Amino acid sequence: MSTLRQIVLDTETTGLDPGEGHRIIEIGCVELVNRRHTRRTFHVYLQPDREIDEGAIEVHGITNEFLKDKPRFADIVDDFLAFVEGAELVIHNAPFDVGFLNHELAMLGDRGRIEDHCRILDTLALARKLHPGQRNSLDALCKRYDVDNSGRELHGALLDAEILADVYLAMTGGQATLLLGEEATESAGAQQSGDEVVDRVDDKPPLRVIRASTSEAEAHEAFLEAIRAAGVEPLWTGQVSEEGKQ
Repeated sequence: MSTLRQIVLDTETTGLDPGEGHRIIEIGCVELVNRRHTRRTFHVYLQPDREIDEGAIEVHGITNEFLKDKPRFADIVDDFLAFVEGAELVIHNAPFDVGFLNHELAMLGDRGRIEDHCRILDTLALARKLHPGQRNSLDALCKRYDVDNSGRELHGALLDAEILADVYLAMTGGQATLLLGEEATESAGAQQSGDEVVDRVDDKPPLRVIRASTSEAEAHEAFLEAIRAAGVEPLWTGQVSEEGKQ
């Protein structure tokens, strides 16, 4: 089985447009491998060599004074590229962050574009495919998918990357909880009596196999098609068997 390595990334900046000379002042990254948190992160604050717009300070709370002794992008670029190299970057409203990253790389002259190092997945575009006509900001998605963002009074690159990782996993299928022992038996016993029972080779209680209903299988396939329409190939692409549809 191939390994899927994803880096959930967010940045904070001095303003809205790199074309006007605005710069990155914070980068936060969270690593996922095969849809599981590895707890590896990359996080830096950066000296932008320019003033931060007042409107931007109101959003993220990072001040010019705070950044005076921080490294510049050129000082950390090797470590940053080594961390993200070959991964798929998961970014909310990717054109914004990618535009700033490419502006920083262009200022160094010989580092190419971020797309030369990584694939890009835009969770805002994915959310708009899955939830057309609805609000799809990160805060709105947290509410929709019951992701705790209570600590997000101000924007912060690492905090937002951590929150986005949870939102992305929930939005694309989440992670199954494995129930063991008596808890599994109690859960299975609450299901309908027609479920298949599988004997185990050890002394643990038997497990029930819960088959998907026709409506559940159809809803699952519709969800996968919505993800594919956003340009993402789901990991779970196996078709539900005819037995499972009955």
